[in-house]
Formats: sequence, C-alpha cells, structure tokens
Amino acid sequence: VQLQASGGGLVPAGGSLRLSCTASEDTFGTSAAAWFRQRPGKSREFVANISWGSSTRNYADGVKGRFTISRDNAKKTLYLQMNRLKPEDTATYYCAARDGGGLGVTPNWYDYWGQGTLVTVSS
Repeated sequence: VQLQASGGGLVPAGGSLRLSCTASEDTFGTSAAAWFRQRPGKSREFVANISWGSSTRNYADGVKGRFTISRDNAKKTLYLQMNRLKPEDTATYYCAARDGGGLGVTPNWYDYWGQGTLVTVSS
C-alpha cells in the first residue's frame, strides 16, 4: 500500500488546516490508520488513530478537542482536521496504516507510511 499525504502549509496561530492521505489499494478499507508528527529535533510522535470502520478513535492529549481524525473508505482517504492550531503544532505530519484490526500508538506498529506533509504555524 502506498500512501500520499497532502494539505500541509503555513497558517497563523488559531487557524485551521485539513490534511489528507490517499491510499493506493482498496485494502485500505480494512486497515487501521493513524497520523503521527515529527517536530524539529524530536522523534516521531503519535497524534491520532482510527479503526477501519471508524468506530474507535484515539488522540494524543495535546490535540484532544482541537484535532479530528476521520476516513472515507470509498475514497481510500484518511483525514486530519486541525483547528485552533498552535505554534507547537509545527511539524511534518505523516499518515500510517496497517492491515487488519487493532490500533497502535507507536510508529513501529504500522507497516505503511506516507511521505509527510509540513505544517507550519506562525505565532
């Protein structure tokens, strides 16, 4: 499965962005999926994940109430709606997926990765 992330950009603090991640295979519809981010000089960290049927969603504490993860399996696309952005949200955001059930919060749990999209939040 190949994943293509898009939607990053420069936004002022308090603004919004929506990231998208499109998969190459129909099997995405039965895959767990997630967003991670990597801030400058930091390791990759969990942001949010979603089960294949969207029944379960989890968020990192720092984004709860501001970010929403969703998916459209018919379009083979994963989304991350980011509202009330803060300068500390500045990072490269990566989408990830893994076939089958379960949901992981560590990068090594996922098998497939997008190339990353840069989000810069100005103060």
